[in-house]
Amino acid sequence: MLNDLDTRRAALVMIDLQNWTLGMPIAPHPASTVVGNASHLAQNLKEAGGTIILTRAAFSSGYADALHQPVDVALPLPEGGFPPEAQAFSCDFNAEPDVIITKRQWSAFHGTELDLQLRRRGISTIILGGVMTNFGVESTARDAWQQSYSVIVAEDASSSIDADMHRFSIEKILPRVARVRSTADILAGLASPGAA
Repeated sequence: MLNDLDTRRAALVMIDLQNWTLGMPIAPHPASTVVGNASHLAQNLKEAGGTIILTRAAFSSGYADALHQPVDVALPLPEGGFPPEAQAFSCDFNAEPDVIITKRQWSAFHGTELDLQLRRRGISTIILGGVMTNFGVESTARDAWQQSYSVIVAEDASSSIDADMHRFSIEKILPRVARVRSTADILAGLASPGAA
């Protein structure tokens, strides 16, 4: 349970629930589970007075604003450009976002107005999930922690390109910068904030 959750000062930040990332094979939770749990969290947090924020990755023509450093394993981007349908959010996510953040790297904080939107809305707690766990979710959680936000990661509203990558992030990294909880535990906290 979460006994200190002020829903009016909480935001659900869902990373990249868009056709591009959800169309990849992800594990251990399939896209339908991630999006379904994200929808439940969004609907319940919204009813409790919280804020809903969706992020998406997008790039300009020719990927001029993508990162181009030499690396051993480059981020696979669609050939010929990043089509609008790749940016589109899953039609199965059935909650209206308050804010949409477009990013051009893993973290939703770097180079975006996410911090501004959170601070001006009085947000102190971020409930975080999405794809990919060990990339966008973890990077955003690290940045949120460094900027003094309280972070709660929804384990089963997150997934990655490999179950072992998800598990390592969930078990070894994210507990050091966040509280990791199931969707059911977070929903219970939303239903009775201030309870045990």
